[in-house]
Amino acid sequence: MDIENQKIDYKSIRKIRTGDKGFKDLAISCVAFANALGGTLYIGIEDDTLTPPDGQIIGENEINDAVSRLNSLCFNVSLSSSGLIKHENGGDYFKIDVAPSTKSIATTSDGKIYRRIADKCEPVRNEDLQRLSIEKGAYQWELLSTRYLLSDLPVENIKRFANDIRQSDRVKEHVKQMSDPEILEHYNLVDNEKVTNLGVLWLGNAKQRSRISFPITVQYIVYNHLEQKVRKVEWHDNTLNPKDLLLAIEDEATELCYSHEFPDGLFRKQIRHYNPKVLRELLLNAFAHKSFTISNDIMICVYPDRLEISNPGGLPLGVTKDNILHQRHRRNPYLITIMSDLKLMEGEGSGYDLIYELNGMEGKKPPFIESSFNETRVTLYSEIQNVEVLPLLDFTLNNYRLSQKGYMAFGAIAVSSKLQATKLSAYLQLSDAERLRSYVDPLLRDGLITKRGTKKGTTYYVNPKLIANSKANIKTSLKTIEPYALKALILEDLKYHPKSLISDMTNRLPDVERDELRKMVYSMVGHEIKAEGSKTYRRYSLN
Repeated sequence: MDIENQKIDYKSIRKIRTGDKGFKDLAISCVAFANALGGTLYIGIEDDTLTPPDGQIIGENEINDAVSRLNSLCFNVSLSSSGLIKHENGGDYFKIDVAPSTKSIATTSDGKIYRRIADKCEPVRNEDLQRLSIEKGAYQWELLSTRYLLSDLPVENIKRFANDIRQSDRVKEHVKQMSDPEILEHYNLVDNEKVTNLGVLWLGNAKQRSRISFPITVQYIVYNHLEQKVRKVEWHDNTLNPKDLLLAIEDEATELCYSHEFPDGLFRKQIRHYNPKVLRELLLNAFAHKSFTISNDIMICVYPDRLEISNPGGLPLGVTKDNILHQRHRRNPYLITIMSDLKLMEGEGSGYDLIYELNGMEGKKPPFIESSFNETRVTLYSEIQNVEVLPLLDFTLNNYRLSQKGYMAFGAIAVSSKLQATKLSAYLQLSDAERLRSYVDPLLRDGLITKRGTKKGTTYYVNPKLIANSKANIKTSLKTIEPYALKALILEDLKYHPKSLISDMTNRLPDVERDELRKMVYSMVGHEIKAEGSKTYRRYSLN
């Protein structure tokens, strides 16, 4: 069986055999599914094994009673049961299908509202109710039938789409063997001969696309260093489907192909201002997460030092700029499925991981994300933060096979010279140290990085041996100074500058991080040095 996700949840049979508490928990799952994309509850399946216990027996009356009781605990929720299912190990289980609530907001019988986000059921806050109401319409937009029939669509568009699907190695064999109309049904482009909004968007002609609310329209604007418009291209004629529109933008956007150039031995090394894979991922994200219930353009604004891509509609409910690496949530799931199957974009939920990986290994900042009620804007910066580490990053890419997590963590550590565990966790949007281990432990094991300290005081460094092997000409810096050497440096500084504030020492030792300096000074008070004055204006001198 598949693992738990946006549309699947597994519950032990104990949930329906332990009274009110178990049923209330199941009701929360049903409400959360109904307020999202619908889903399936498998009752009698254990989370750890994804199978029912051997020989587990469930009666038909027990199933009927469970469905009846759940119906009484949920409002605006449509439930149906498949009846008893026998697993190959002899254990019984059953499933409850929950339909998406398209016209109203689902609630529990005591008035609480929940939403399915990734594999969790999250409560909806009062301030999110309006967003939920609007998004419910947006989530159903793809499947709404139009007045067009399958016979109204251009035949060449149908054949081209079906052929593209059959040629993709991401598509299962049984789908490739379907007829053209069956493939369209499979991807929700038609529904009983009626073309859906998604079908018109992908297969229709310009006139048909212009009749749906609202197709994908794009503006591409280039600004100079004074932020004056110097070039503008628009795609408002609806002649292109999402795939062709993407290719047209990539072909037109010559400013996005500019490169940095650096000496590399006898040759010159070029690094694009914006990695083409990152660009494609961000453009497709703008397509895939556009709110089709808002009439506005996708904006691509190119400045000398940055690129801004914005799309209509805020981030999906439950997704923020601080958890976007790990929350899996889709506004237009069927459009995303098509683009993924056609190999236009990465697999589900892996887009921002790829962006962080590629930007990190090119020495660039991660994307900066802003989200309001009506718009999501992503900013990419072209600047390479630390040119000196580029040979080190290249050497690592060419000589080590790391996981995506490994490249993300190593790029962040290399650019910073050293990085505290707390700051690395914040960069990777991780909530606890245990999750960070999956990123850094392989790097430590392979000798790419070293560490000092324990727990929250842990700091990660690039292994000096790796720097030497890469022949990277990285300037010596006090950032990576050993603790004993830092202590000696502080003593030497105070010998010539007694009665100094920490801010004075920071100004004289700019390469040493203020937090590291403060921590060392505090540890030396009462031993090698003494302190005078109040906390704010405390001055330090040698004993």
